[in-house]
Amino acid sequence: MRLLVLGGTVFLSRAVAEEAVRRDHEVVCAARGVSGSVPDGAALVPWDRTQPAPAELTAATAGAWDAVVDVGRHPSRVRAAVEGLPAAHWVFVSTVNVYAEERPGGTPATLPLLDARDEDVDLAQDPQAYGPMKVACEEHVLARAASATIVRPGLIVGPGDPSGRYTYWPARLARGGTVLAPGQPEDPVQVIDVRDLAAWIVTLAESRCVGIFDGVGPVSSLADLLAATAAGVGAEPAYTWVPDAFLAAQGVQPWMGPDAVPLWLPRPEYDGMMTHDPTPSVAAGLVTRPIADTARDTVAWLRATPTAAVSGISADREADLLAAFGAAP
Repeated sequence: MRLLVLGGTVFLSRAVAEEAVRRDHEVVCAARGVSGSVPDGAALVPWDRTQPAPAELTAATAGAWDAVVDVGRHPSRVRAAVEGLPAAHWVFVSTVNVYAEERPGGTPATLPLLDARDEDVDLAQDPQAYGPMKVACEEHVLARAASATIVRPGLIVGPGDPSGRYTYWPARLARGGTVLAPGQPEDPVQVIDVRDLAAWIVTLAESRCVGIFDGVGPVSSLADLLAATAAGVGAEPAYTWVPDAFLAAQGVQPWMGPDAVPLWLPRPEYDGMMTHDPTPSVAAGLVTRPIADTARDTVAWLRATPTAAVSGISADREADLLAAFGAAP
């Protein structure tokens, strides 16, 4: 297969290129080339997507791609790319943030979408535009590609994660001691290892599978996820479960950020966000690894990568919160 990856230098798109090379496909990555290198065995065609596509990608002889993988979020750029390469099968990586509402056990067949926003918005100015822009991107792909797969990932984790969200937990649990665990042990969570998602995306490209799927792993409780993560890093921590209301009263932020406890979300309002039904995706070939393996490899990557991001509260902040919770009436 001749595979064109729009990106290929960072996290998911790089993992897709790595997996395709491993399967002996001919892989070309089109990227600016400033965020990192492409995997060994893949070729780089420099392309700033604000500019017209180079002839190496669109010429009749050079552009006979079997499939294209696109992780873009700017509607104008996605539209221009798919118009320039209409004969290829398109695998577009979207997001679960396209849904207008979340219900536990939701699937693409049961969840309504946000209204599309067909303009390129600076997310630093308007982060809420992310989902609507991805809806617009999906619409361009479905309307213009010869055939298409839409993949809507949830929280992607594992080695190379630039967000540092899940990375907080292997790092924190490996330190040992008493760990602040947010919310309730039974709170549902759902993550997917970047390598499993990438492998599935390549499989979808190989088969030219047509459909819309959520890129999500199995649903587990937060307690089980933390236990598996601890096992993966060889830790046996003690947990203090701190209720949502206390964390909110202390100004702790949910999800990610320097004063956040990652994976924590207000409940039950956000239960649906991390409880998508993975059954349709599994039926389409998605295979996921144990979270303990993800944790082991994530902490190994973290230790080998001084610049790796870890998002979440500091050790001092955690200690202060635990002390305050212990002193609370």
